[in-house]
Amino acid sequence: QDGSRFWANVVITALRDEWGQLRGFSKVTRDLTERREAEESLRRSEERFRHMVECVKDYAIFMLDPSGHVASWNQGAERIKGYAADEIIGKHFSTFYPQEALDRGWPEYELKVAAAEGRFEDEGWRVRKDGSRFWANVVITAIKDDRNQLLGFTKVTRDLTARKEAEENARRLAEE
Repeated sequence: QDGSRFWANVVITALRDEWGQLRGFSKVTRDLTERREAEESLRRSEERFRHMVECVKDYAIFMLDPSGHVASWNQGAERIKGYAADEIIGKHFSTFYPQEALDRGWPEYELKVAAAEGRFEDEGWRVRKDGSRFWANVVITAIKDDRNQLLGFTKVTRDLTARKEAEENARRLAEE
């Protein structure tokens, strides 16, 4: 009435008499402005969050599906681990572990603990795409729905190789 615009859902139905002759139309209009604004606000919020995660370069931040396959990949993961997103998405995260960790079932253990307790944290050797090793701090967090069903995991990895080397050098100097 005041000339302002609103987001609407409109249903127009033809009205016919018993002989099938068109007698007019009925029109039902629902104001969906609030719902549209809420959806747009959620979309903007999700976009900001996605950009934040994607732009982090000092931490590998990615999602795993419930079975441990990589589902998302940020720039930090590419920088730290050496894989482009299209090279690693869909592959199992055990790709990042040295053979001795694979032999003792460590990746599966990490997911089992995270699923049961909500999170798992560890420091240990990991492997880059080029085969080089780096010392990593890893936090795996289980993502569950409101019915407590496992949807997957987030995994955050920090490269602590420089710190590990400094600690080893300090230890060696102290021994000498």
